[in-house]
Amino acid sequence: MIITRKSPFTGNINTMDIPVTEEQLAHWNAGVLIQDAMPNLSADEREFLMTGITADEWEDMFPPRDEDLERDEYWAAQDRETG
Repeated sequence: MIITRKSPFTGNINTMDIPVTEEQLAHWNAGVLIQDAMPNLSADEREFLMTGITADEWEDMFPPRDEDLERDEYWAAQDRETG
């Protein structure tokens, strides 16, 4: 489904093709948590639906800090070890 939202960060009108159904949207609008109503969507897709913020805009506003990178590298190494 083509979804269009205005970003509160940039004011840009962004459009994304998101694999969501009318039924999922109705559940979310009725108060179901978005991650429960739309478990098939990525966190970036859910964020866009809720706020209109794209992953690129989020990254531009909040670049990763060194400690975030170290934590991510640690967990990636753990994943490789446990396979």
